[in-house]
Amino acid sequence: MTESDPHWDSAQDGAELVSEGEYTQAIALLTRQIEREPDNEYVYFFLGAAYFELEQYDRALKSYLTALELKPDYLGAMVHVGQCLRMLGRYPEAIRMARQVLARAPDDSDALFLIGASSFARGDDVQARVHLQRFLETGPELEVATEVHGMLQLLEEREQAK
Repeated sequence: MTESDPHWDSAQDGAELVSEGEYTQAIALLTRQIEREPDNEYVYFFLGAAYFELEQYDRALKSYLTALELKPDYLGAMVHVGQCLRMLGRYPEAIRMARQVLARAPDDSDALFLIGASSFARGDDVQARVHLQRFLETGPELEVATEVHGMLQLLEEREQAK
């Protein structure tokens, strides 16, 4: 994606609505945009983001998968497909998607978090610890770092209880 990418440019009104928390309006606008540009991967991506924020994970997943069909190397869509799979409890699939991202971008913080959080939910404490610690090394924002520290604390307590 470049700054002069017409697909990126035409998706920005919807992206702005998503960032402002106007998810229903974003869905309406982006759905109309798809009618005009059915091959615009960014419109599908931001539509997925709006559905994700409304916790409509099946619809979000479908939108992100369409973005990936249109642009198979779209790392952002890959990560978000993984996050939808995680929220749907489909942890092995989420981990596989995150590994595909890491194969292309070995230090991708979102993919590290996705594997760590999915492994944590599955009870795979070793993989959770490894990936969550690697995630913290990327210097995440305070809110998510606090969440990860909490997960690591729980892993420590699980280990001590054994």
